Amino acid sequence: MITCFIGIDAHTTNYTLSTAIDAEDKPFNTCKYAPKLTYILKYANALCKKYNLKKEDILLGYEAGCLGFKLQRDLNENGFNCVVMAPSTIPGTAINRRKKTKNDIRDAEAIAKALRNDDYSSVATPDEEDEAIREFIRAREDVRMELKRCKQHIMAFCNRHGQHYEETGWTQKHMKWLNNLAFSQPVLKETLNSLLLEYEYLTEKLEEKDRRIEEFAQMDKYRESVHKLTCFKGIKTLTALAVIVEIGDFARFMKAKNFVAYLGLSVGEQSSGNDHNQTGITKQGNRFIRKLLTEAAQCFSRATSKKSKELKKRQEGNVEEVIAYADKANERLRKRYHHLVIHNMKSPNKAKCAITRELACFIWGMMTDNIHTVLV
Repeated sequence: MITCFIGIDAHTTNYTLSTAIDAEDKPFNTCKYAPKLTYILKYANALCKKYNLKKEDILLGYEAGCLGFKLQRDLNENGFNCVVMAPSTIPGTAINRRKKTKNDIRDAEAIAKALRNDDYSSVATPDEEDEAIREFIRAREDVRMELKRCKQHIMAFCNRHGQHYEETGWTQKHMKWLNNLAFSQPVLKETLNSLLLEYEYLTEKLEEKDRRIEEFAQMDKYRESVHKLTCFKGIKTLTALAVIVEIGDFARFMKAKNFVAYLGLSVGEQSSGNDHNQTGITKQGNRFIRKLLTEAAQCFSRATSKKSKELKKRQEGNVEEVIAYADKANERLRKRYHHLVIHNMKSPNKAKCAITRELACFIWGMMTDNIHTVLV
């Protein structure tokens, strides 16, 4: 049985450690160290010697943040139990923020107390392969955002100098128009050429990353799950693989509503007495996946009851039950969107948010083989 708890307030510049045990009301022995694993090991081994404990009797924990899971893996490899804690579930750190008394020492003590009282939620630790592919997909998103900013920069540059393109942008015709633009000052043409070179570089870089993601999706570990998820409208290889590597084990969510809450898509509430007031979605949890699913749900605003050739091709090879489940979800979400907008007079953004929530429920059902259960 674990009898000693070490809270770590971990930063890139220092580690602050604090100890909590059942016999003491307040955490004690709070110390700051340089950000090296050896200092944590010396600290924990000293506690083992002082209280005659085994390594298994000590639990260490730190908040999820910039250090990722490397510190946890290193501590586990050295025989200690370590958890990564969701910051929003640690009571003491939130109180410190509200009171504006937040510092490393108070946070380390709050983490130690939360470990002792079992008053926190741990973050699921991905395996190293999942984490590596997740980093690659997030890097791809960074490139996409750079490309978006580059496009905006080019269009703003043209507009400032009286060059307006009236048709659909970023087609071959549009690129030819950009390359043939003439300016009174040679420096302006030089500036535009440098921006177009940056655009071409980022476009090629994004395409290369997309090709690699397609290759990752064909790995034995992911192929079947990706193939299932791409049966839904709006979900292609990138979104499917991102959901899989970000979530890991879907079975850790007992119900679809737990998965929805993890994504921050559940409705918030601020009620008191007889006054019941529901707010917008909580927006807690995994922001990246919430964004991808929201983008996927937008397709239902223009979807028809017919299957496109592309969707039929993505569904090929799946078992009939999976295809039927996805078709049922696609048709329900399409009808649900139009019902919310046309009959209930909801704004398109609110309707898309509701569709995203239901899409997440159907995804949970697909990935946990609950395809015969009514989820929403």
